[in-house]
Amino acid sequence: MKKSINYQFPMMKPGYQTRASQSILQYGVGAMVDFPDQTLMTAAPEVWAGSVTEIHDERLEKALHIDYIGMPGSRSNDINTKAGISYVRFPEWYFCPVCRRFQKISEWKKEYVKYAASKTKENDPHMLKRLQCFRCGCPLVAAGIIRICSNGHVDDFPWVEWAHIKSIPKKEICASPQIEFRTGNSVTEGLQGLVVACTSCKASATLKEAFYPNVFQNLIDEGYVEEFRCKGRHPWNGTRCHCGQIPYTKQKGDSSVYFSISVSSIVIPTETDACINKIRECRKYKTYELILSEFEEKTEREEFLDQKYDSWCENISELLLIEPRRVKKLLKGMLLQENKDREEVELDSTEYRYQEYEALAGLMKYEIEGSEDFLREEMDVEEYDIPGLKKVVLVKKLREVRALIGFSRMVPISPNKMDESGFVKIKEDETNWYPGYEVRGEGIFLQFDQDMLDEWSKSDFVIHRQEIMKANYVDSFMGKQSSEEPDAEFVFLHTLAHLLMKQVSFECGYNIASLRERLYYRPQVDGEDGMAGILLYTASGDSEGTLGGLVRQGRRDCFPRIFKEAINKARFCSNDPICITSTGQGRESLNMAACHSCGLVPETSCEKYNAFLDRGLIVGTFENQKDGFYSNWK
Repeated sequence: MKKSINYQFPMMKPGYQTRASQSILQYGVGAMVDFPDQTLMTAAPEVWAGSVTEIHDERLEKALHIDYIGMPGSRSNDINTKAGISYVRFPEWYFCPVCRRFQKISEWKKEYVKYAASKTKENDPHMLKRLQCFRCGCPLVAAGIIRICSNGHVDDFPWVEWAHIKSIPKKEICASPQIEFRTGNSVTEGLQGLVVACTSCKASATLKEAFYPNVFQNLIDEGYVEEFRCKGRHPWNGTRCHCGQIPYTKQKGDSSVYFSISVSSIVIPTETDACINKIRECRKYKTYELILSEFEEKTEREEFLDQKYDSWCENISELLLIEPRRVKKLLKGMLLQENKDREEVELDSTEYRYQEYEALAGLMKYEIEGSEDFLREEMDVEEYDIPGLKKVVLVKKLREVRALIGFSRMVPISPNKMDESGFVKIKEDETNWYPGYEVRGEGIFLQFDQDMLDEWSKSDFVIHRQEIMKANYVDSFMGKQSSEEPDAEFVFLHTLAHLLMKQVSFECGYNIASLRERLYYRPQVDGEDGMAGILLYTASGDSEGTLGGLVRQGRRDCFPRIFKEAINKARFCSNDPICITSTGQGRESLNMAACHSCGLVPETSCEKYNAFLDRGLIVGTFENQKDGFYSNWK
C-alpha cells in the first residue's frame, strides 16, 4: 500500500548541503543525514526538487538499462531554480530536553500550528526550519534509536508499545498515551538508566533489553504480533508493504543501518565519442536540443528536424571546424537519442572490465584522439627494468562515473545480487535514470606478463597459501554470496596495488584516501584473452584536484624507485612475526599476511573492502623466503 511523502525538503540553505559523492554513497537514497538541527532521510530520486545535471556513460547506461545518470544539483544560471535533493522526516519521534515530552513530529506540529506566530507559520508552514517545543522554547532532539529488518525496511522504535508492554507489571496500551523520556538516578548506568514512561497511565519501562537480539521475537511469542513485527516501511519513498520479519533495534548512526550499493565505470570513448563530446558541448547543439524538447510527440520532432537538419549541421560544422559529413552522421542520432555505438555488456561480466583493459593497454583497433575523457601515453617498459611488468601507461585524463543503484540494511550486498530480498531498489521501474556523479582524474596503468604469473602460481608455496585463503573464503559471509574464488594471481595484483598506493601517497603528497585502485584480472582459459593489470588513479572532484602529480610519479625517473621501495617495505611489518605467519586475519579472516601496518588502505580506496591481501605472495615468508614473486628482486 503506497502512501504519499509528507515533506520534500530541498537543500536551499548552506547548512543543508552535502557533496555529490556523499549524496550517492554514505548519504544516498534511504540513508539518514544528521544536519545541525534535525535528522532527515534522503528521499526517492523521483521527488528530488528541481533538476539534476545529466551525465553520460554509454556503456554504463546500457548495462543499467537507463537513459542517463543524474548528478545532484543543476548547472542552470537561473537563481530561481530550486535544484537539489529532497528529504523526508525520519525518525519521526522527537523529544524536548527540558520538559522531557516525547512524541511524533505530527504532534509537535499541532502545537506549532496552535501557538506559533502567524508570520512564522506563513514563512515555514511545515515547521521545517526550526523544530522547537513551544512550551519550553527549546530545540527538539530526534530519537537516537530505530529498528530495521533484513529486507531493508526501517521504522521508528515502538516507544508507546514498549513503555506499556515492558512495564512492570505489564499494562494495556491506554487510549491517549503521553510519553516522556527520562533518565534514571545517578547510580543507574547505561540503558537501564533510560526510561520511557506514559504519564497518562503511569506505565514505564527502561531500555535495558531494547538491543537484545531476540527481544522482539520473544515479545511476538508472547502474543504481541502486530506490535513488534516489521511494518514494511520505506519512509524514503512513502511506501509500505507486508513484511513480517523480526526487526532489530539499532542506533540511527550504526554502520549496519545503511549500506549503499553503487557501481562505477571508467568512461572509454569509441572512435566517434571524441566528435560527439565536441558537439555536445557546442552552444548551438544545446540550443537545438532545447528547441526539439518543445515537441511532445516523437514524430513531430523528427519532421521538424528533417526540415532544419542540413542548416543545423552546416552551422555546427563551421563553428567546430569538423567535416560536414561527420556531423551529419552523428547529429540526428544525438538529438533523437538514438546513437548505439556499442553492444550491451552485463555490468558484472568480465567483458565489461575487459573493454576498459583494452583501452588502457592500447589493445583497441583504433586510436582515440581529441577525447576530453581519456588520454594515455605508453612508456618504454624496458627503461623501467621491473620483472614481470609488460606495460606502463600514464593515463593523463580519465573520467569515472559512479551510480547508486540500491541499498541494503543489516548486511552489505553485491551489486550483482539485485534479485536478493535484502536488495532495495531506489527508483521506480519506469524511472529512466539513477543518481550518480562523475569525477575526472589521472592514473598509472600497469600491465603484467600473465605467462610469467601463471608459471609462478604453480609452485607448492603459492598453491598452499591459495588453498588456505579459499577455505577461509568458503566459510565467510562473502563466500556465501558469490561463487567466485580468489586465486593467487588476483591476490598478488591486489596486494601489490595496495603497496604501491601507500608508497605513491608518501612520494607525491596525495592523501591516500584520494587514491583508488581498479583491478583487471581474468585467467587465460580455453583460448580466452586474459587480463592482468592494475590502474592506480585519483579521481577527486574537490579541493585536491588533479594537476598531474600522480602521472609524474609514473615516469621512468621516479616509478622504478617507488616500485622498489614498496616491495622493500613489504618485507617487514611492525606486527611481524604475527602478521607474516597469519593464516587468516582482517575481515572474516580473508587476509593472510596483511594488516593495518603493512597492507591495508582506506576502504574507499579499495575495491574489495580490504580483503584478499597477502604480502607473503609478494616477498615470501620466514619459512619460504625465496618463493614470493619479488623475493629475489633487490
